[in-house]
Amino acid sequence: MTIPIWVYFAIVGILISAYMAIKTGKEERKIESESIELEGKVYMERLEKEKEARRAV
Repeated sequence: MTIPIWVYFAIVGILISAYMAIKTGKEERKIESESIELEGKVYMERLEKEKEARRAV
């Protein structure tokens, strides 16, 4: 029983697609995490400025 060559190409395509999906997912999570961290820093800086403004009054 022989398997047609297009089946091998389909399997390789599926494997490459899965690899790229996993790789892209990791990159997106990393970028999202960095974005959230940056937003948190901005928020904390704003809180500190407000706290200092209250002390000055």
